[in-house]
Amino acid sequence: MCLAVPGKIVSIISGDEPIFRTGKVNFGGIVKEVNLAYVPEAQIGDYVIVHVGFAISKLDETEAQKVFEYLREMGELEELK
Repeated sequence: MCLAVPGKIVSIISGDEPIFRTGKVNFGGIVKEVNLAYVPEAQIGDYVIVHVGFAISKLDETEAQKVFEYLREMGELEELK
């Protein structure tokens, strides 16, 4: 099953062109590098929905925390490692 997961942007690396903009995103303690080209408005501290390595939209912190709790209950956070 494909799943988009929320994460918090902890750093941003701007490339020469917007398509190469990436950042480090924290998924409940697991940090991965993510392409931020689809969310040019996203900044450090924002929560984004990530699917196959691409942030596809922003969301608020409350909603992100709800999703993290559901994933913890289902034991799905371990699959991110």
